[in-house]
Amino acid sequence: MTQDGDNLSTGLAAPLGAPDPYGEAALVLVETLIHALVAKGSLSTLEAIEIIDDAADVQSAMDEDRCNIPGGRPQAAALLRIIGGSLSSDLPMS
Repeated sequence: MTQDGDNLSTGLAAPLGAPDPYGEAALVLVETLIHALVAKGSLSTLEAIEIIDDAADVQSAMDEDRCNIPGGRPQAAALLRIIGGSLSSDLPMS
C-alpha cells in the first residue's frame, strides 16, 4: 500500500459515492477531444453522437453485469448520454 492512499497503486476501488479523479479526468479529456474534432471538421457532429451512443450502449450492458456486484457504478452510461445530448444541440435544425 502507498503512503498517499493512491487507489491505482493499491488496486483498490474508490469508495462508493467518492469522486473518482482518474475517471473524471479521462471523461473530461475525451469529451474535450470529441468537441475539438467536431470543431476542426475531422468528425461530424452526427458521427460523434453515434460514437457516444455506441459507447453508452456498451456501458449499459456492462452496467447490467455490475448491478449484481457490490460497488458497481451504473451511472457511467448516463454520463455518456449527457455528453451525447450536449453534442445534439450542435446539430443543424431540420
